Parts: sequence; structure tokens; C-alpha cells
Amino acid sequence: MEERGFDNLSVNDLCERADLTRATFYNHFHDKDELLLTLEDEVIADLEIFRVDLAHLSLLDLAVAVRTGQPLPLLVALFDYLREQGDFLHAVLGPGGDIRFGPRLRDCVCTDLVWSILHDRYRESTTSFVGYYVSFYAGAYLGVIMRWIETGMQESSEDMARIALRLFFIQPGESIVL
Repeated sequence: MEERGFDNLSVNDLCERADLTRATFYNHFHDKDELLLTLEDEVIADLEIFRVDLAHLSLLDLAVAVRTGQPLPLLVALFDYLREQGDFLHAVLGPGGDIRFGPRLRDCVCTDLVWSILHDRYRESTTSFVGYYVSFYAGAYLGVIMRWIETGMQESSEDMARIALRLFFIQPGESIVL
């Protein structure tokens, strides 16, 4: 995907690179699209662990982390996992990748992260503005993750956890330094 884009890859290309026969490939997958979806599904399934933990994140946890400047262990672990999957994520989220995966990543991780920091009175809200608020920040967080991946994941997972948290609580006109 990095070299030619997914659409320009053939099953022969994949088998040659993986040192497999076409018969072996077709014993496991119907086509290259099924292979890609299987790989994406594995990442999403791994991220489900974080989704559950995000649901239990409290505003007190966030307040302590903001006040002390310490990264949330949950966010550090999330960025550690994203780093482990960095090559795949760079390829699949890049220009030759799968345009369907970004929204899946946003919905699996970013949306839940935003919901987790909402005050209780908004978590059950059905108003359209709350939905737009969550959508806005979830899209922004996907952008943060994508920028980190695109720029080679130079920041540590701890720094990315601090950045992610800081972005939630920055006020208009406030200094934009970490």
C-alpha cells in the first residue's frame, strides 16, 4: 500500500511479497479486500479493550492528570498500541490505503474518548448540539492520531497522552504550549 496503493496491488503482488502461493492465499481469503478487512478488524478488536476502559474514565481522573501534568496511563497504553501498529496504520490511513478505516478508528476510539470526558448530564443527552460536539472533537482526535502517525511518531506515548489531554482543556486565548 505504501509503495503503490491498495487499489494497484494484485493478489500476485501480495503472494510474492509474503512468499506464499496463490493457493495458500485463497485457502484463507476470498480476495485482497477480505485480507485488508481482516487486518483492519484485528486492529479494531484490539482497540475494543481501550473502548471499555474509556467508558470507565472519570472526570476526577482527568482533573488529576490535568492538574499534575501526568499522562493518563490509559492514553499512554493507547498510544503504545498505536505505535506497535504504526506501519500498518501509516499504510492504511495514508493516500493509498483504505478510506473506510479512518472513520472506523474514529468511531472506535476517538468518539468514546470524547464521550468519556463529558459531564454526566450530557452523556445521556439526545440534543443535536451534544452530538455535533462529540463529532467535532472525535474528528479532531482522529486528526491528532493521523498527524502523529504521518510524522513518524516522533513524540513518546507519554507526550502524546499529555497532548491529547491538553487539547481537551485548552481555553480560547490561552497559551498553546504543552
